[in-house]
Amino acid sequence: MSPMIEPPAPYLKLGIAMRALRKRAGLTQVEAAQHVGIRSTFVSQIENGARGMRWHTMLALLDAYNADLEDLAAFYKRAEPDS
Repeated sequence: MSPMIEPPAPYLKLGIAMRALRKRAGLTQVEAAQHVGIRSTFVSQIENGARGMRWHTMLALLDAYNADLEDLAAFYKRAEPDS
C-alpha cells in the first residue's frame, strides 16, 4: 500500500476558503453542487484540496455562495491547513 500524498498547500488553502464561503452562504455541499451542475463529491474534493477546478467552476461556485473574487482572496489569506 502506497503512502497518501499530501495535496499541495495552495489546493488545501483554496479548499478551506471555498468551504468557508459555502458555509457562510448556508449551503450544503449537495446544494452547492446542484446550483452549479456538478457532483457533490467534486465539491468535497475541492474543499479537501484533492482537486483543483476550472475558472468557470470557481466562478459558478462563488455565484452560488453570493461571493466574489475579493471574498475568495480574503478567505484564502486566512486559510490555515491542518498540520
